[in-house]
Amino acid sequence: MPSFDVVSRVDLQEVRNAVDQAARETSTRYDFKGTGTQVRLTDEGIALESSTEDRLKAAIEVLKERLVHRKVSLKSIAGGAIQPAGGARYKALFILNRGLDSEAAREVSKKIRDMGIKVQAQINADVVRVSGKKRDELQSVIAELRGLDYRLPLQFVNYRD
Repeated sequence: MPSFDVVSRVDLQEVRNAVDQAARETSTRYDFKGTGTQVRLTDEGIALESSTEDRLKAAIEVLKERLVHRKVSLKSIAGGAIQPAGGARYKALFILNRGLDSEAAREVSKKIRDMGIKVQAQINADVVRVSGKKRDELQSVIAELRGLDYRLPLQFVNYRD
């Protein structure tokens, strides 16, 4: 029976490259000189810090441009609220969305069931396995899910015939 898996993964190497490029750009651009703007990848996510709120907003835009340039979906980062960090500095922290949590997996499974296509969706940890009798049904499910504007980036892997 044909099947495929719906997952939400982030390529950490591409994220690391985008953060390095953004850090390099903020350290060399003229409008960031003397602001002490930092962009770094931490265990929690991507941390940005600057001396003014405007420079922090500009650094966030540079980071987003670099992520898009490296083909990392902006849906894969969350948070980023600007907060005072003390000492007349501002900070923002972006969390990386890795994997489908149980709530998101249930939402995807429900959307698949609501399509009215004769396929089954099973939740296995952070993966939703979709199986059906016909390959065309699976391909139509993939097309429908790609058409949705879901809050997480979805990938379709492990297609078996």
